[in-house]
Amino acid sequence: MTSDFKRLKRKFLGSIVMCTLGALAVLAVIMKVFVDGLLQAPFAEGFVRLCQKLFHMSYYDGVAIYQYIFLEKKALWIALAFFLLLIVAIYIALNRFTAYFTQINHGLDHLIHPSEEPVSFKPELEFMERKFTEVSATLEKREKDARDAEQRKNDLVLYLAHDIRTPLTSVIGYLSLLEEAPDMPVEQRAKYTKITLEKAYRLEQLLNEFFEITRYNLQTIILNKEEIHLDFMLLQIADEFYPILESEGKTIEVHVPDNLTIIGDADKLARVFNNILKNAAAYSSPDTVIEVEVVQEGAETVISFKNKGKLIPEAQLNQIFEKFYRVDSSRTSSTGGSGLGLAIAREIVNAHGGSIAAKSGAQGTVFTVRLPSK
Repeated sequence: MTSDFKRLKRKFLGSIVMCTLGALAVLAVIMKVFVDGLLQAPFAEGFVRLCQKLFHMSYYDGVAIYQYIFLEKKALWIALAFFLLLIVAIYIALNRFTAYFTQINHGLDHLIHPSEEPVSFKPELEFMERKFTEVSATLEKREKDARDAEQRKNDLVLYLAHDIRTPLTSVIGYLSLLEEAPDMPVEQRAKYTKITLEKAYRLEQLLNEFFEITRYNLQTIILNKEEIHLDFMLLQIADEFYPILESEGKTIEVHVPDNLTIIGDADKLARVFNNILKNAAAYSSPDTVIEVEVVQEGAETVISFKNKGKLIPEAQLNQIFEKFYRVDSSRTSSTGGSGLGLAIAREIVNAHGGSIAAKSGAQGTVFTVRLPSK
């Protein structure tokens, strides 16, 4: 930062020096011309005549006053003249300096009211021009990201609203059939009841996603830290996914050292692991294994989740943790989500002082969570 201002300080100091030298030069000219130089006699004669005319003095009295004021008090006049000229010089220098603030003000106006015309500064403010350009680009990106996020959110709300109609219509239809046919065969009644229950569960999931979208921007993550037995937590979460995975022949294998503990918010970290596993379960291939592995690396505990299935394009790896973003843009009733799971996971992990990342390749997709061990 200090080096950025060197050129500006040199410019300002040079202006002060030039103005001071200019004041001295003007003073020297005045002294040389009017007091001690070519125009000394005409100036003296003019001053004497002025005294005679205005104050009715004699010629010799006018000469005496001239000698007293301009010759005997020469040093005082020189000092006074230099002081006045210096003030004028400083005023001129400050005018040049305030021109920089005018340019900065124009730059701020450009940030408030963006235009296609680029911000331009004097050479000595080149560093400021770069910063304004960076800030302008950052603000534009944030505005674009906000618009994109809002658009994705609006699209998801429309999708969810549309999807809610389908299970709700099915629930009403099957319940109507059950009510209108009380003597329906037991097997058929059981089939309709099962379908109705499945549709009701789907309706509940969609409603929960509505609430998730609403809560996301309202909640502040507050951690209630405690000692967590990571092996118990991951094994329990894996067991809860058994009914979801079993129908497609998928399984989860957990490799974690016994009695491994970390300090964190158990409920929120469970939500992180649940969201990652839910994503792995939705996008892994049938009859594959989802591997969960925990290792200790220095002061960090590293938890990795690996699944084999559709690869995530490289360009999308940095976006999957953004709110309302989905890798698969085509929603289906079975896998469609609000696009908040991984975004919330990142917020929780960051709040713990950790990090979360993803990579995808021929060997599969791996989500890695790094958390401080203590």
